Amino acid sequence: MPKSALKIQNLSFSYTPQSPLFEGFDLELKQGEIVALVGPSGSGKSTLLELIGGTLKPQSGTIEKVRFSQVFQDPYTSFHPSYAIWTQIVDACGRTPDRSEVAALLERLHLSADLMERKAHELSGGQLQRLSILRALLMKPGLLLCDEPTSALDNITQLEVMRLVVGLLDRVGVLLITHDRDLAAWCADTIVDLKRD
Repeated sequence: MPKSALKIQNLSFSYTPQSPLFEGFDLELKQGEIVALVGPSGSGKSTLLELIGGTLKPQSGTIEKVRFSQVFQDPYTSFHPSYAIWTQIVDACGRTPDRSEVAALLERLHLSADLMERKAHELSGGQLQRLSILRALLMKPGLLLCDEPTSALDNITQLEVMRLVVGLLDRVGVLLITHDRDLAAWCADTIVDLKRD
């Protein structure tokens, strides 16, 4: 039986009383699954990530989650420009990751080890986004939060990155935030549409 990675029950949240973003919202995500959140700007997709991450607090309801990490929308701003990628990965993990695990993940992500010694501006968007997935996985999450992870990439690299994410479902459950309904239809087990009236 797959383990629950995220369980949201009866969530309510609003920035203003006149315009609630969530009222009685429920969502469950199991490890090995992808749930895609789609909807227009302002529908609450990024707010929900902040609620899950704990930077915002719900007005009511509960959010239960396993250890999580996040892949951000813009691969260039998700890494510091002045430090080598490897240094930043070690800092994010709070430890030096096992080298054999790193090597196995690099191979799976089609990345060469020498990229780890470079800085963000020396790499392509596709390379950086795959390195951000590597960083997220080395943090040992059971839940991977992906906030528009392919929006800054060209179409070919988008497909490559999402194939890699799908291929990693033996490790995690994935909550995917996207505007791309075709992408959601292709990869997600469940699509949650956050429509706004």
